[in-house]
Amino acid sequence: MSTTSAPSRASFAWRGLFLRLHFYAGVLVGPFVLIAALTGVLYALTPQLESWVYSDRLRVPASSQQVPLEEQIGAALATSPGGSLVAVRPAPEPGDTTRVLFAEEGLGESERRAVFVDPGTGKVTGDSVVYGTSGVLPLRTTLDQLHRNLLLGEPGRLYSELAASWLWVVALGGLVLWVSRARGSKRVRTHGLIGVWVLAGALFLSATGLTWSAYAGENIASLRQAVGWTTPALAVPGGSGGDHGEHSGHTSSGGGHAEVDAVLGAARSWGVDARKVEISLPATPGGAWKVAEIQPGLPTQVDAVAVRDGEVVGSVRFADYPLGAKLARWGIDGHMGVLFGWPNQLVLLLLGGGLVALVMLGYRMWWKRRPTRGFGRPTPRGQWRKAPPAALAALGAGALVVGWFAPLLGISLAVFLVVDVLLGRRATTA
Repeated sequence: MSTTSAPSRASFAWRGLFLRLHFYAGVLVGPFVLIAALTGVLYALTPQLESWVYSDRLRVPASSQQVPLEEQIGAALATSPGGSLVAVRPAPEPGDTTRVLFAEEGLGESERRAVFVDPGTGKVTGDSVVYGTSGVLPLRTTLDQLHRNLLLGEPGRLYSELAASWLWVVALGGLVLWVSRARGSKRVRTHGLIGVWVLAGALFLSATGLTWSAYAGENIASLRQAVGWTTPALAVPGGSGGDHGEHSGHTSSGGGHAEVDAVLGAARSWGVDARKVEISLPATPGGAWKVAEIQPGLPTQVDAVAVRDGEVVGSVRFADYPLGAKLARWGIDGHMGVLFGWPNQLVLLLLGGGLVALVMLGYRMWWKRRPTRGFGRPTPRGQWRKAPPAALAALGAGALVVGWFAPLLGISLAVFLVVDVLLGRRATTA
């Protein structure tokens, strides 16, 4: 009898501790997870929507012949865009337009002005501000920023970091509760069942989301650097395109783009064979051009070369990336829904819908069992006293390490504990 009661009591103590943490953590971060899931679902839908909304700029009649890139750039410059010519993205497929990119005063970080040119006729079809390496247009940019920071800039990033920091804690805590309940009861709650199905995806979104965060993301970058897992950078003699600040010397006169076709030809001969590439002008007179593949997914094509005087003078291959850099690349692409095409988008839609359902069902459970209906507190305070001291000490040490690595998690956990203690003392003195 005594041999089975001790494990049972220990198991009950751990269940009570995890139940209390899972419940209150869910109440705390539920709104943040809900917003992140909803905005993430919207973002996953945007590639096709963007192609439809901006079809007049992105699509043209397919043509078997193309005018030289030099002439396409000249057509874009003739529209007097008012910025500095920095790069060009040749049309990747028949029926697509070429993008001629300009740095322009007043644009935000990672934003550029794109002039769209029909590669078959050399005529300009329109222009728009584009954002980031993927070159998304305003609709998708807005949804991206809504998901990332609620359109509040750097202060808004705290919401997404808080959600990503707690998501894995809530998910793993829910798994412990589901397993412990499943062994002792045949009743399966919808909330727990959905949680099991989305567990792997939730952990993936949490891990990859933290790489973009302000504080945990900085620690992740430092850790990658310490173990040699940083993404290799292309050394470009004389500087390279890509950063607005590097192009202050360029003008819109177009005198420096005459060799663009030869530069692309040299890069293709070396092995830059992705359909989507960006050709960046030299940052200084006599400097090298940069030709970079910008085609994420599987297979991943992000090789880059530096070209000067028709010769490749520097290169970086994705095949030579360290494992950590490859995993980071694939993780980011998977988080954005571009790793393996529309199935990736479908997975994100299902995952986002599952997270929304979990949050809503969780609040429904709380509402049905709220103290005002006579159920009392979901789990009494003091559950930690029932856990084995050694295991509890290890759990506390782990919490300190994780809290240091993900500061918003550590701070919010500390605030929760302090508030819980104060409420407990208030209840005992009332």
